Amino acid sequence: MTLAQAHARLTAPGAPFETVPVMVRGRTTAVWKNVPATASEAFARARTHGEREFLVYGQERVSYDAFARAVLAVAALLVQRGLQKGDRVALVMRNLPEWPVVFMGALLAGAIAVPLNAWWTGTELAYAILDSGARFVFADAERLARLADLPPTQPIVARAANAPAGVTVLEDVIGTPGHWADLPEGVMPDVVLSPEDDATIFYTSGTTGTPKGALGTHRSLTTNIFAAPFSEARNALRRGDALKPPTKQRVTLLAVPFFHVIGSLSVFLPNMVAGGKLVLMRKFEPDEALGLIEKERVTVTGGVPAVPLALLEQAKGRDLSSLQLITFGGAPSPPSLAGRIRKNLGAMPGQGWGMTETSATCATHSAEDYLHRPESCGPALPVSGLKILFNGIEQPPGIAGELWAFGPNIVKGYWNRPDATAAAFRDGWLKTGDVAMLDGEGFCTILDRGEDMLIRGGENIYCIEVENVLIQHPAVVDAALIGLPHSILGEVPAALVQTRLGIDVSEGELREFAAARLAAFKVPQQLWISQDVLPRNGGGKLVKSALRRLFGT
Repeated sequence: MTLAQAHARLTAPGAPFETVPVMVRGRTTAVWKNVPATASEAFARARTHGEREFLVYGQERVSYDAFARAVLAVAALLVQRGLQKGDRVALVMRNLPEWPVVFMGALLAGAIAVPLNAWWTGTELAYAILDSGARFVFADAERLARLADLPPTQPIVARAANAPAGVTVLEDVIGTPGHWADLPEGVMPDVVLSPEDDATIFYTSGTTGTPKGALGTHRSLTTNIFAAPFSEARNALRRGDALKPPTKQRVTLLAVPFFHVIGSLSVFLPNMVAGGKLVLMRKFEPDEALGLIEKERVTVTGGVPAVPLALLEQAKGRDLSSLQLITFGGAPSPPSLAGRIRKNLGAMPGQGWGMTETSATCATHSAEDYLHRPESCGPALPVSGLKILFNGIEQPPGIAGELWAFGPNIVKGYWNRPDATAAAFRDGWLKTGDVAMLDGEGFCTILDRGEDMLIRGGENIYCIEVENVLIQHPAVVDAALIGLPHSILGEVPAALVQTRLGIDVSEGELREFAAARLAAFKVPQQLWISQDVLPRNGGGKLVKSALRRLFGT
C-alpha cells in the first residue's frame, strides 16, 4: 500500500483518524475529528481509566483516579488564589509525579502553563518568569533555592523539608503521591475552554540567542496526541496487517524532561489519554534506565537521540525483551541508529521531526519505513504540511531549501515578540530555519539547521552529513561539527568527538576515515577528541556556543 493510500484510508469519514476542515486563525486547516480539542477534554478521557496505574516514580505508584483527584485539587487552589483565565503559571521541577499534576491543574483552571527548563540557572529562570509575567510559580525545593530574587509571584514548592516563609507547600494542599487517592473527588473548575484559547508557553532552547516563548493553543497542545498512534496504524497498513486495538497497557519509560515538548506533548499527553503507564526518572542515567526497563517491563522508551545511543552502549547482558519501540527526535541522529536499534535491542525504531514551535511532532517515521529510509525523518502527518522554499520559490522533490511547516499544531507566535513572530510566521506557515528536502512521496530529510550550515569558500557543508560520517567510526559515540573563522575561506569545519570508554583514536585516523567518505572540503581541519559527553541543552540539541569556546572562538 502506498503512503497516499494509507493516509487516505486512515483519515476517511468514519476512520479512526478521520480529518475534517476547520477554520484556524483565518485559514482552512485539517484537524483530527476525534482527538480531544482541549486539555479539559483530554483530562475527561484520562478519568475513565480509573484505578489503572498511571505514574511510577521509585516506590511511588499513582493510579489515574488518584492523579485526577490531585489535578482537581491544584486547579481548585489556583482558582481560590484568584487565578483568572489567561494568567500564566510557571512550572519548574524535575520529573516528579507532581509535574503533570500541576501542568493539568493549571490548564483546567484556565491558565497558560509555562514549563521551564529545570536545568536553567536562577538568572535564566527569573528571565522567563518575568518575560511570561507568571503570576504563580510551582517549583521543587532545588529550583526554588535558585530563585533567591524571585520576581513578584505566588510561589508554591514541592518536596521541601524547610520551606521559606510565605511559600505554600504543595504537600499541605494535596499531600504526597501515596495519599492522592484519599483526596476528595473534586469538581471541574467553572472555566470554559475552547480549542483556540491560549494554553502553553514553551521557551525555545536558546542555543543561538535569548529564549523566546512559543505561545501554543489548546488545539496545538492536543493535536500531537494522535501523532504516534497514526504512525503505527500507517505502518500496519503498509505491511499488510489488520488494525487491532491494543490488548495490553503500554508501559513507557520517560527518559526526557517533562518540560520539553517531547516529554510533555509527545509522551505524557498521549499516554494520559490512552491509559498508558509512565515510568519516571529524576534524570536520565543509562544504567538506571536499563534497570527500570527490566523491572517494569517497559515497552516503549526514547526521547532525544542521545538516549538510544546511550542504551546501546550499555545494553549487553540486560533483559530488554519487553521493548517494542524506541522513538526519538528533537535533534539530528545518525542514519545507522535505526538499524542498530532493531539489530541490537530487538525493538522497532521510531523517529519524527518537530520543534518547540510545532508543539512537538510534524512528521513521523517508524518501523519498516524508517529502516528503509534511515536518513529521513518521515512524511508529514495528514493534518500537517511541509514544503521547501529557496529564494521565495517552492522547490520540487529532491531540491534542498528551507523547510516550512503548517498545521493545527503550529503555535500562534512568540509571546510579546511581534517582530520575531512576523519574521518566523507567514500566512499560517512556520519558517523553520532547517535546510531540508522532500522526496516524491513526501518523505522529508533534514540536511541541517540553517544557522549552523557552514560555507567554506562558497561551498555549503551540512553539519549533519559530516557528523553522521564521524559517528560511523567504531571508536566514536557522538560528534559535532562547527565552523571556525578563516581569513580567506570565511570559515572551515572543525569537529568535536566523544569516543567510547577504553578506545583510543587519533586525530589523523579520524581525518583519514572522514576523507575516505567525504569531499575534501568537508573534512574537519581540526578535531577535539574527548571521552566527555558533548554539551547539549534540555532538548538534546548541541550547544554550539559552548563547543566553539573549546576552540577559543
